[in-house]
Amino acid sequence: MEEMPKTYDPQEREPELIQKWMDAGCYQRSKGVGDCTVVIPPPNVTGILHMGHAMDDSIQDAIVRYNRMRGRSTRWILGTDHAGIATQTKVDKKLKSEGVSRLKIGREKFIDACWDWTHEYGGTIVSQIKRMGCSIDFSDEKFTMSPEFSRAVRKVFCDWYHDGLIYRGKRIVNWCPNCTTAISDDEAEYRDEKGHLWFMRYPLVEPVDGVEYITVATTRPETMLGDTGVAVSPSDPEKAKLVGAKVMLPIVNREIPIFSDWHVDANYGTGFVKVTPAHDPNDYAMGQAHDLEQINVFDEHAVVVEGYGEFSGMTRDECREAIVKWFDEHGLLDHIEELDHSVMHCYRCDTALEPWLSEQWFVAVDKLKERATEVVKSGEVKFHPARWTDTYLTWMDNLKDWCISRQLWWGHRIPVFYCEDCGWSDALMEDTDVCPKCGGHHVHQDENVLDTWFSSQLWTFATQGWPDNTAELEAHHPTKVLVTARDIIALWVARMIMSSLYFTDEVPFHDVFIYATILAKDGSRMSKSKGNGVDPMELIKMYGADAMRYNLLTLITNNQDVKFDADIDKQSKKLLGSPRTEQARGFVTKIWNASRFVQMNLDGYVPGAPKVETPEDAWMLSRLARAVSEATEQLETYNLGDYARNIQSFFRGEVCDWYIELCKGRLLDGTPEEKLQVQRNLVYVLDVSMRLLHPVMPFMTESVWDALPASGLDPHDAEFLMVAKWPEPSELAAFVDEKAEGDFELAKRVISCVRSTRARYRLSPKAELAVAVRCGEAEAEVLAGQEAFIKSVGRVSELSCGDVQKAEGAVSVADGTLEIFVGLGGLVDLAAEGARLKKELAKAEKDLASVERTLGNQGFVAKAAPEVIEQKRTQAAELTATIDQLKSQIADFE
Repeated sequence: MEEMPKTYDPQEREPELIQKWMDAGCYQRSKGVGDCTVVIPPPNVTGILHMGHAMDDSIQDAIVRYNRMRGRSTRWILGTDHAGIATQTKVDKKLKSEGVSRLKIGREKFIDACWDWTHEYGGTIVSQIKRMGCSIDFSDEKFTMSPEFSRAVRKVFCDWYHDGLIYRGKRIVNWCPNCTTAISDDEAEYRDEKGHLWFMRYPLVEPVDGVEYITVATTRPETMLGDTGVAVSPSDPEKAKLVGAKVMLPIVNREIPIFSDWHVDANYGTGFVKVTPAHDPNDYAMGQAHDLEQINVFDEHAVVVEGYGEFSGMTRDECREAIVKWFDEHGLLDHIEELDHSVMHCYRCDTALEPWLSEQWFVAVDKLKERATEVVKSGEVKFHPARWTDTYLTWMDNLKDWCISRQLWWGHRIPVFYCEDCGWSDALMEDTDVCPKCGGHHVHQDENVLDTWFSSQLWTFATQGWPDNTAELEAHHPTKVLVTARDIIALWVARMIMSSLYFTDEVPFHDVFIYATILAKDGSRMSKSKGNGVDPMELIKMYGADAMRYNLLTLITNNQDVKFDADIDKQSKKLLGSPRTEQARGFVTKIWNASRFVQMNLDGYVPGAPKVETPEDAWMLSRLARAVSEATEQLETYNLGDYARNIQSFFRGEVCDWYIELCKGRLLDGTPEEKLQVQRNLVYVLDVSMRLLHPVMPFMTESVWDALPASGLDPHDAEFLMVAKWPEPSELAAFVDEKAEGDFELAKRVISCVRSTRARYRLSPKAELAVAVRCGEAEAEVLAGQEAFIKSVGRVSELSCGDVQKAEGAVSVADGTLEIFVGLGGLVDLAAEGARLKKELAKAEKDLASVERTLGNQGFVAKAAPEVIEQKRTQAAELTATIDQLKSQIADFE
């Protein structure tokens, strides 16, 4: 058995272990009883790892590693998404930088360029996922544009088309003038912006009771060129007399009717609403109900089309300015008000979206949503945390037909073919250039491609061989759990459930784990432009993958958002450090040092069963059994944050700080029999602890476990810890001893108070102190039974318990039901100590007053950066705690 190195180097050890695990096939499908198949939410093929990915992948790997050790059939399926708009945008930019136009080279060559880009850059995020230590099946990577996946996508389209669930029609869509494609409602990002409400006069064709014009209020004057009506509310009696009258639309001199419709809010603006059916969803609905003409005034780039005189050729913004000026010059601009409103933007290029009437392909969702709602209501699919169930159900209740066509070249081309000779059209599984109806050769395929989410919705079953009835699909679908972000519950999760139920008659997964959004230190969204984004790979370089992964899991709570405490240089935008990840690395070091100490003291070790010889043995083995039970329950129920935090509390606070320390006497000075038994106990505790820690900290635990000999209850015959057996709670249940835990915890409380007093007054660790404990009769009896232990470990010269009094020269420490008096005797100059503490108190109170004055200055609060204000508040809280502590200490001397 080789001695563990003095220091652990993650940069050397982690890549080495990754290669060993992969060479041994540990990442591929494991055999077992029960199933845990997980699909990775496919990252964009051209993407790079960000903190959201790191959180997602850390959670998934913890789940997969735990289930693998639990003996279940486990596989984590890898794959990437072709990411239609994202990839096309990147390739477009690359070609433009080379002086090449997509339109000039044509569709076929552009798609070739997209494939070249994918092959060149597509492996980056996969290699980063690998470096994290994710035990995903890298030997069988999937891609949403692979031939196998394309066949599945095509079958779904054709089946839904022939089943009447896919149709083509003219609808208002969210159009991106920059990407020149439709964007679904769920992909649109709303942003509050400062704008205006323009009040514009429209003359009546014929006056009504002396009224010569009406005034409409609009946030978009530029669309008035396409107005084909004016609407009022049916609940507005003052305007009833104008219903049926006509308005002469300025500029274009178009006669348009005034009508009443329930879409109109009588209290908004003037109560008169201009109706532009081709440029607003509500207006479109009113236009359908009242048979209004639909007029598109913009082309695909949001430029005014021909036929509007001086306004033709203008962009939206130019047209807005020109029309407002025209109305003003002609005495038709009533007034302007400032207005804050929400504007939709493209989630890819950030361009303001244009509601635009165009011909698109849609999925009719009414036949899909009912069952997809029921499986969540019944609990067949469960959300964790449970509150996301309501988010899903609310979205399903308001679900509209899904626009699935995109005006792109990169993606799955819609498999509908048209004959120009006879008018035949159909969706086909195979391409054709001959019309099956008339035999003509003038056949062409639809130019549009499918929304990226159309293909990714098939992820759980298409990655396992569907539409073929494969053994993999039969045995491992539905999958175990989907780990994803809240912002794609509608975009992806719901659609996966709908499509899986339709095509496999099964839910795609049993559980959905929604992780919190990771925000920057100040609570804002992380972004490259702000310079507050954190690169997980930089964290790994600084602290190692174990530390990063462990820290991320400890951040998991029931909150929607978590702040990541990274320090970033504002000028260079370089990551300087992350205090919490630094602390996590400290925990890694603690594990290594504790394990190394044990390993260095195993001379003469012979495997054997753990055994209770002392109170601390009984306490430790009982606590170990409980830790196994708690960790197992937490991982089974996806309480990963509690699991990560509790396992640290157990190992650092109980195994390291207490048990290993208490075992040193027997290890170093005990009889051969005592030494051997404590070695066996320590090896067993370490062995089980490494298994418990492995899902969250795979590299460190594998390294420690490899260096440990076999424990007495486990042959240690697995090649790697990651495929070793998880400690079953039932196998450790015999160790549970509530009395031993209670008795030991009581003694610990006394010893901890003595130690804290010793530290407070800067006493030597070797100085023995007289201690009296005021407590109840039952507690006194327990403490009396552990007197030798307390004296030895706590360096206590005298111990009395029960109805005792505070002796002169003693200080008191309260701990729950105990009041502990620690005699300082001549070890401390009480008068000088009291004076020193009062001096410290005065300074702390002065500092607090200064900070509170600063925070009370409204000018400072209004102008200072949020992080500066937060720093001041933290300082005030720390000073307040210090003052309370000093006052408590001073009371000991009065």
